[in-house]
Amino acid sequence: MIKAVLRRVASAVVVLWAAATAAYLALLAAPGDIVDAIVGDGADTPQIRAQIIAEWHLDRPAIVQYLDYLLRAARGDLGRSYLLQRPVDEVIGEQIPSTVQLALAAAVFGVLLALVLAVTTRHRVARRISSTAELILVSTPPFLIGIVLLSVFSFRLGLFPVSGDQGWAALVLPAVTLGLPIAGVLAQVLRDGIDRALDEPFAVTARSRGLTERAVLIRHALRHALIPAVTLLGWLTGVLIGGAVIIEQVFGRPGLGQVTLQAVGNGDMPVVLAVVVLAAAAFVVINTLADLAYLLIDPRLRRS
Repeated sequence: MIKAVLRRVASAVVVLWAAATAAYLALLAAPGDIVDAIVGDGADTPQIRAQIIAEWHLDRPAIVQYLDYLLRAARGDLGRSYLLQRPVDEVIGEQIPSTVQLALAAAVFGVLLALVLAVTTRHRVARRISSTAELILVSTPPFLIGIVLLSVFSFRLGLFPVSGDQGWAALVLPAVTLGLPIAGVLAQVLRDGIDRALDEPFAVTARSRGLTERAVLIRHALRHALIPAVTLLGWLTGVLIGGAVIIEQVFGRPGLGQVTLQAVGNGDMPVVLAVVVLAAAAFVVINTLADLAYLLIDPRLRRS
């Protein structure tokens, strides 16, 4: 058990290091100059440029700057924003609640809808209709779904706000937009898992004990079908984080999406690096929780 935990911790450290290093190298290779990004629209003189270079230690070799960044990140120091001249943890910390709220709402909606679709669309006609709808949702870009929902429910019917994040009503359309593709994928995985589970010997045994088909489905087959669905938690994390960047722009919501796009556009390296590391950390945490969920769903794995 201890060895398994240590392997997980080592794997998490490697993932975080790789994500931070990849982002660092990508930003170094990007066009533009860091001094220009810091100067912005302010006064630009040789003296100011020399002061910026000295203050931000930009005269050091790239490898030294890279190692310094890793050491500071390991201590929890994410640096200071070039553009806003504020600590990065403050810049990101102000936006995280809005993005987390959207991601959680979308995840809950997507998972619940997937469960309902997988359990209720068992008959041939309902299955074909549901599978077609799920394929359309998975194939459609989320921003296009958001535009359609805005056009119908905000502009035409006036049921929800067009933009902003004031109140639960402003959260409904963004969460539905981000959650629909998730539901489309998970419903297909769950339905296939249920089909396989219903053919397993334990399902035959349960039926022989007098359980109804619905009871076998809910109490036994669905539990086993959750295992392949849990495997998709890493993918779900990427969809929620990446999708939130776009959806927040479509619906004019504050959050990490706007901060990230502004940072990328202005070459604000500390903010971009912090967002990448944060996304990688979320991925590591979710996958660790998925490993623990396997043990809860299937007790047989606890003995392995």
